[in-house]
Amino acid sequence: MADLGTVELLTYSRLEMLLLVLLLYVNIIKAEEPVCSLYDTIDAPFLSKDGDIMIAGIFNIHGNENTVASFKSKPNPAECKVFNEREYQSVKTMIFTIEEINNNSKLLPNITLGYKMYDACSSVQLSIKKALAVLNDPRSRTFSSLPCSRAPAPVLAVIGMSSTIYTQAVSSITNAFQIPQVSHFSACACLSDKIKYPTVFRTVPSDYYQSRALAQLVKHFGWNWVGTVRTDNDYGNDGIAGFAQAAQEEGICIEYSAVISTVMTRQMYIKVIRLIKESSAKVVIAYLNAVAMKTFIDELVLENATGLQWVAVTGWMTKRLPLKEEYYKIMGGTIGMGYPNAVIPGLRDYLLNINPFWNPEDSYLKELWEVIFNCSLNSKDVTKKKCTGAENLKEVKAEYNDENEFRAPSCVYKALYAVAHALHHLYNCKDGQGPFINKMCADKMRVEPWQVLHYLKNVNFTTAYGDNVYFDAFGDPEPKFEVVNWQRGDGGLIKFATVGFYDPSLPDGNRIQMNNVSIVWAGGYNQVPKYVCTESCLPGTRKAVRKGQHICCFDCIPCAEGEISNQTNSLHCMSCPLDYRSSQEKTQCILKDTEFLSFEEIMGSLLVLFSLLGTLMTISVAVIFILYIDTPVVRANNSELSFLLLFSLILCFLCSLTFIGQPSDWSCMLRHTIFGITFALCISCILAKTVVVLMAFRATLPGSNVMKWFGPCQQRMSVVSFTLTQGLICMFWLLLSPPLPHKNFTSYKEKIILECEVGSMVAFCTVLGYIGFLSAVCFILAFLARNLPDNFNEAKLITFSMLIFCSVWITFIPAYISSPGKYTVAVEIFAILASSFGLLFCIFFPKCYVILVKPEQNTRKHIMGKMPAKSL
Repeated sequence: MADLGTVELLTYSRLEMLLLVLLLYVNIIKAEEPVCSLYDTIDAPFLSKDGDIMIAGIFNIHGNENTVASFKSKPNPAECKVFNEREYQSVKTMIFTIEEINNNSKLLPNITLGYKMYDACSSVQLSIKKALAVLNDPRSRTFSSLPCSRAPAPVLAVIGMSSTIYTQAVSSITNAFQIPQVSHFSACACLSDKIKYPTVFRTVPSDYYQSRALAQLVKHFGWNWVGTVRTDNDYGNDGIAGFAQAAQEEGICIEYSAVISTVMTRQMYIKVIRLIKESSAKVVIAYLNAVAMKTFIDELVLENATGLQWVAVTGWMTKRLPLKEEYYKIMGGTIGMGYPNAVIPGLRDYLLNINPFWNPEDSYLKELWEVIFNCSLNSKDVTKKKCTGAENLKEVKAEYNDENEFRAPSCVYKALYAVAHALHHLYNCKDGQGPFINKMCADKMRVEPWQVLHYLKNVNFTTAYGDNVYFDAFGDPEPKFEVVNWQRGDGGLIKFATVGFYDPSLPDGNRIQMNNVSIVWAGGYNQVPKYVCTESCLPGTRKAVRKGQHICCFDCIPCAEGEISNQTNSLHCMSCPLDYRSSQEKTQCILKDTEFLSFEEIMGSLLVLFSLLGTLMTISVAVIFILYIDTPVVRANNSELSFLLLFSLILCFLCSLTFIGQPSDWSCMLRHTIFGITFALCISCILAKTVVVLMAFRATLPGSNVMKWFGPCQQRMSVVSFTLTQGLICMFWLLLSPPLPHKNFTSYKEKIILECEVGSMVAFCTVLGYIGFLSAVCFILAFLARNLPDNFNEAKLITFSMLIFCSVWITFIPAYISSPGKYTVAVEIFAILASSFGLLFCIFFPKCYVILVKPEQNTRKHIMGKMPAKSL
């Protein structure tokens, strides 16, 4: 029984548990969404105005000291300290724009815009808190019985913020509820990521374009050696990363990249400033926001960091600084990118037409008044003079009322009008033509933020001052910048002078356009200073990159002979064509001078003179021989051979003229062939005369009958056969590979040698070798006959002539090979003339001497040795 009772109890417990699970499941299915309730008190806006459509504005009107959160307890409220005139100017611009839109009968007719203004106090935590406050109705702690997901959106758009880190903080809330957020001054390229920031738009260009604009600005001024300073967040890191990539494409080198972290001690600042001062790069790209840069500038002043050319980004380029001498000494001449300025009709008067006594509900206006006029609206404050209300903003110079600086107000103005145009298109949607499912339009009685987001992507309008406003696929506007220069201004403020602009739609290389405005440079330079690692390599040199260093640091190497470079910083030297040489500066190719042995130069004239002199002397000898043709000296040893020899010598002297002058096809072929044939004829004649001497001696011996085998006919045939052989060699030479004109580029680099190339070296050597062979045979035979009994032994004369002839041509070979240019031809002519004069002098001058001076020896008996020979 006990066991049965236990079983029943267990069964009952299981049934009870099953029933409880079923009840819980039913409750879960039937449960309604929880009522939307507030966890904490609501941060009320410091300024607000009701309207049919509400738009929130979140600004950093005050500065805030950074505090470290412990995440263990609720953080203390942020302490708002330094008042920011520029941000309050943006607040007043937003109110002005909303009022202008409400008064515009063509834009959102019968619909009024309202606003809520919040101060995030330059705090990430407060930015998130103010974004949450935007979603809550400050009039009650609950939304009655409506669930959170079905509660009507209190605002349809958020304007803000002016810095990337705070924009990211606000977007973490607006993204969750698909509320469009239009930033008026956040430029980080990271915000273009539509996966992370699908609801973020902005009316300032992305830093993607600014990074490239800065690189092209630096290149425009001819600088290629820079340093960078950045904040350690998405804005600074992404900005410098983009600049580094663009700088590499533009040939700009970054020597160092310093980092300013969120929490910096004075020692850390000193370390960064020391790095900047000790580096060789004097151009510094500062990718910081306005707050971080202001603190950094104060540290630069304390460290006296002068002589630096600062290049600014939009985040701080147009941030006002008091025109104190210590500030201007450090930052004067700063140049960089700024957003386009604008003249918004009516805005200046609206900004100036304010007074805290007229608007007592605006506590921030009171604070602005006290800051600008250095007075107090608190009657109990005895440290300052009392504000009377009679102060006039038109009579003072302040950042708030600067009539020349409407860059930030222009961006706020565009942001509000973009939202207004999106709403205008939404409310004017016609049924059946809508952009949503089934071509539906939005419910005009219950407009959702995501619907406004859709229309905001497609806005395209022109402002009252002529700027076209639209958003690309990344929520970014048209990327245009002004080039701004820090100069001395009036009224104790630094002047932002617009000196140019950047337009990426222009062709590459012309995107930076400078106005005709004088630029103030850091260091007091009157012209653009040169900031490079190495001075540019001038034309005539080439760049040689130093191993292990930046490409901007290089050596300039002069171009070699025959090479030029006609551009600055040329990477390579170009070789000149073969017909050209490089100029002395190595900057251009000049046509080379051509050189050949000409008739006009002294050496050519002298050789012509000697050639003609040898010809005249040979003709004179021939004339003497003709006049004394019947005398024994002339008749001895065959006068016919003597005249043929004289004729060949004339040809030898004259053939040297073919070697002078500019080479041509005909002159090259003639000079070598005529030379070979004439000398073959000459040596053939001498060889025949030598054989005649030997045969004549043999004929005087008893019983000898040799002369009948070598009579006049045989002598002529031998001369003709020897000469004809040389002629055949020359003919084959001309047919197979003739000598032709040739331009010699190798002997001299600075000039061209015009010469005759021999063509076939084998044929050339054969011609010379054949002449040498005939000369050697002739020399040997003459040497053997030198001691024959005869008072006038011609064999001795032939021996001496062949000795000179062979000596000349043996020494010709090394001289010919080693002589450069036209001197090669001169050596060849000299060998021809020397050998010809040697033959003429040795063979014929002794005979002429006997004929003209010693006629008594010109007898048969004396020549035959019948009479004793007398000394000459």
